[in-house]
Amino acid sequence: MRNCGIIYKVPWAASLLTAQGHKCQRRYPTLYSTLVLQVRQRPSNTSLDYREPRCFLLQTQTGSWRPYLERVTSYVAFDISRAYQLAKRPKSRRMAEYYELEESALRHRRMDVEDRTNGFRVVDDYHPLKPKRRRIFTFRRVLLAILTLVVLVVLHKFEYVRLPYPSFTDSWNPLPTGGSATSGPDVKKRDAVVEAFRHSWLAYEQDAMGADEYHPLSHQGSNFSSHGSVGYMVIDAIDTMYLMGLKEEYQRARSWMATQHTFDRDGNFNTFETTIRILGGLLSIYHLTKDRLYLDKATDLANRMLPVFDTPSGLALSMANLGLQQAVDDPGSAGLISTAEATTLQLEFRYLSHLTENPIYWDKAEKAMRVLRAAKQPSNLVPIYMNANSGLFIDSEIRLGSRGDSYYEYLLKQYLQTNKTEHVYREMYDAAMQGIHDKLLVKGVKKGLTFTAELIPTHSQAAKEYVYPSRFISPPSKRFRKYTLQRKQDHLVCFLGGSLMLGATTAGTRVEKVSRPPREHQLTNGGKRDWQTGYELIETCVDTHNTATGLSPEIAYFYSPEEAERRGAEIKADWYIKNARPGAWPVYDARYILRPETVESIFLAYRLTGNSRYRKIGWRIFQSIEKHCRLDEGGYSSILNVDDVNSKKDDKMETFWLAETLKYLYLLFEDESVIPLDKYVFNTEAHPLPIFMPNHPLADF
Repeated sequence: MRNCGIIYKVPWAASLLTAQGHKCQRRYPTLYSTLVLQVRQRPSNTSLDYREPRCFLLQTQTGSWRPYLERVTSYVAFDISRAYQLAKRPKSRRMAEYYELEESALRHRRMDVEDRTNGFRVVDDYHPLKPKRRRIFTFRRVLLAILTLVVLVVLHKFEYVRLPYPSFTDSWNPLPTGGSATSGPDVKKRDAVVEAFRHSWLAYEQDAMGADEYHPLSHQGSNFSSHGSVGYMVIDAIDTMYLMGLKEEYQRARSWMATQHTFDRDGNFNTFETTIRILGGLLSIYHLTKDRLYLDKATDLANRMLPVFDTPSGLALSMANLGLQQAVDDPGSAGLISTAEATTLQLEFRYLSHLTENPIYWDKAEKAMRVLRAAKQPSNLVPIYMNANSGLFIDSEIRLGSRGDSYYEYLLKQYLQTNKTEHVYREMYDAAMQGIHDKLLVKGVKKGLTFTAELIPTHSQAAKEYVYPSRFISPPSKRFRKYTLQRKQDHLVCFLGGSLMLGATTAGTRVEKVSRPPREHQLTNGGKRDWQTGYELIETCVDTHNTATGLSPEIAYFYSPEEAERRGAEIKADWYIKNARPGAWPVYDARYILRPETVESIFLAYRLTGNSRYRKIGWRIFQSIEKHCRLDEGGYSSILNVDDVNSKKDDKMETFWLAETLKYLYLLFEDESVIPLDKYVFNTEAHPLPIFMPNHPLADF
């Protein structure tokens, strides 16, 4: 065998790679000169890691120790991890065990040719005592690094770089996926959104000015009461046109408000919708213009609605007759009210109290939060119905879609509205987000998309056993309920992604002000979790736009593991639209009705990260709307099937198209100094209300 060179300074073979080796040459020069390492069949283009814990093979060379070591008939493997342990022992015990280990190896660890470890070769190149220090910067390495950097820049620019979907509990992703940090307006895209608003508004103004709703295909309007309009469309849209700088359109709208508008209509109007669309719209435009007309209108409306709070529990009834100034119990509700509707009046009524210095509006709206806080729920998730008389929850679905969504949204926004002074709302928000993570978040079976499921109650006599593993929630009831998990997510839920990211950077921080995007050390554990989940939910909502039209359905269903196993390769995505087929009459689930929730979250994500990718996503969604919903003769309409490029259109243009969808798209491309997130909070209809220091006693329930 050829001399392979002395590898390491060691007193005994068994301590080949220990930290004691550097003392050997001085103490045991003879033994030191006899130990060599023969590495067989190692690839010649790889380097040997001398400290790697694997079996190395020893061969004797010459010296006085040769007779003793001749008992090694071929190659002896020593357990280096054992040598590591021995190196930590006291010296006397260590030396004794070295002998024992060596003797054991000689007796039992002899290796035949066919057992050679890791394909070592018989003859190897010479290895010096200390490996030569390799040059770090060589021409080939520098050239390879430059080429790699160029490729990454190209892929980054064209958005081919994609991070995998991380866990929503442990990982950290401060700047999601590809894209670059940007600032300032994107004028071309911003102006395209403004033009879409004008195209919508001029058609409405020509065909149905003042009407509560607009039907662009039939070129007519309609009202929620047979006694006339209360200005839903005009008031819902007026702050958007003001922000866009549409001065002529704004002046005509204000003129109509001053001369023709009235709330004196003998008709029943939904308390929730009237509050978020009309009262919120009036308060927002008043803040932007300081025009007293709007504050007087807001005060008049709120006074007409106060009777809805006159219930035994203090929860607002769902309908109000504005002309008669009476509360109306919805005949189809059986005495029930929606949880979201009862708990999504607070931003508007509280801000009105702040402006008028009249606490009655604040006190009436806050009563609902006190009642809800008292009706404690396991996991802090609430059923979607309550009893207006008792103030207790009714056994019903638990979900983040319709009738449940804005309750969770307003927990955070009430905390932000009063400049983070009412900590009870932060506590309620944190508890609710923990419940969502514990009970409602699910991963898709194909791509691993994160989505929120719904809990559906079923009757059961069992008291402590509940269906679906690890998902038990029991409403306060003498009867116990089972809850089954329904893998279904409404488009309405897509507000949650942006809301979680906003909450992470406001309610979930360790510092007063976070960077953009936030750094990991700036957020609490809950904040990091919420940021990650928010990012993942936005990705899921964006993925639901992978349809024939590029538009998202009203409802998406997600495959269960059982369905995925049964259908196998047939499944191409995590989700599907129930019964949506081109040419067939579509179900409600397949519609796109100009909803804003996805672009709302995209807007918030862009403002919080500065990532240009979100602008690109928003622009693609806007282009899809332009292609499939725009009407040449004026206005925009809903479509009945997002998976059919020739889908029929629905004769309705919702007020939230002007109030929310186009406003969020406009602000996405506008300069960030317009409605900054640290100075404003949006109500659930996208009306920006200022953050203020309250002069009202803080919530203490």
